[in-house]
Amino acid sequence: MSTDDTTPHTTVGKTRFYQGEGHSDPLFCIEPGIPCQYAREQASELMGCVCDLTITGIMEEKPQLIWASYYLSALAKALMDDAELGMKH
Repeated sequence: MSTDDTTPHTTVGKTRFYQGEGHSDPLFCIEPGIPCQYAREQASELMGCVCDLTITGIMEEKPQLIWASYYLSALAKALMDDAELGMKH
């Protein structure tokens, strides 16, 4: 039985983001098999974009940018949540 700890942890593919009435249909989900470190890095990049979009949306009174930041933040959270699940396995 191997105890090789060099195999990178990967996302499990169980995290979904639901939107709309009833929250019954997932808008997007995280695929299994993404290296957790990469998923976390991408989530961090997305959160940087969220910050920029939010500030620009407020300063320039562009609500579409606020909505874009909302969905990007949900995607970043889903990536982080799924990476966390992958790290526990």
